[in-house]
Amino acid sequence: MIGKLVKSLFGGGDGPQKKSSGHPPVVYDGYEIIAEPRQTSGQWQVSGRIEKDIDGTRKVHDFIRADTLPSEEEAANHTVRKAKMMIDQQGDTIFN
Repeated sequence: MIGKLVKSLFGGGDGPQKKSSGHPPVVYDGYEIIAEPRQTSGQWQVSGRIEKDIDGTRKVHDFIRADTLPSEEEAANHTVRKAKMMIDQQGDTIFN
């Protein structure tokens, strides 16, 4: 079980197979949210990134959650909801 987890984290095994990039960015409170659901084991995993320009530098926070949903669109929508929660809770400290 641990071996399978390690393999999925480093690109082997039954980990995420396909990363979608067809979703337009969502602007929220000065941040840009990019949903990038990943297809894994017949489901879509919540995954994306949050970006913001701070003092002339583009900051990026990538995240992957354990949540999986049956459709890419549902996973993309859930990714945006999760990102908004992270922004509300952590603000710019998300980039530390």
